[in-house]
Amino acid sequence: MDPVSLLVGAIIAVGGIVVGRMLPARRVKPEPQPPALPSAPRSPKPMCGCGHHLVFHDHENKRCQAQVVIPGKWTGQSASSYRPCMCQGYRGPVPLDEYYAPDLLNGES
Repeated sequence: MDPVSLLVGAIIAVGGIVVGRMLPARRVKPEPQPPALPSAPRSPKPMCGCGHHLVFHDHENKRCQAQVVIPGKWTGQSASSYRPCMCQGYRGPVPLDEYYAPDLLNGES
């Protein structure tokens, strides 16, 4: 290799570095992120299969005490009507009881 070709190669390399530093930085478009999932609740909500909360069910016989709306367009009437929920018993997650645990250190650190 002759010294002229080495000098030309070095000039091209240094010129490329200088031009790369002088040009504005190319911005890479961020990839679209999928929407973040909402955080899961700490415990499942006590919802029955009928769609009503545990508080609508009687504690003794577990029957649902809520009212269900029947839209008028289903019955051919102009107004909506109500009827008792036909749920025979609560069929959902049972919430855990919360207990108080006293401090083991009796308030001392």
